[in-house]
Amino acid sequence: MIQVDIYTARYCPYCTAAKGLLAKKGVKFTEIDVSGDAKGRSRMMARANGRMTVPQIFIGSVHVGGCEDLYELDRTGKLDEMLGDEAGREQDKSA
Repeated sequence: MIQVDIYTARYCPYCTAAKGLLAKKGVKFTEIDVSGDAKGRSRMMARANGRMTVPQIFIGSVHVGGCEDLYELDRTGKLDEMLGDEAGREQDKSA
């Protein structure tokens, strides 16, 4: 199973939307809440090449970007490719 990490903050509608899309696809992810966590945000920024906004999403070692980037990957079919068989299996179960 591929590791998916998502850096979030409380009350962030984009974080909620990104987590919702991943959950809809049946993808398990690790949420790292950086609300009020300066060290956590610094780690996120280092990993995300200086990007400061949340969410910041990583699939394996690939930095996907934010919520809009995630939805664009889904719209073009590339998200399922990046997630491998994981997303396809979960969607088949719900069909």
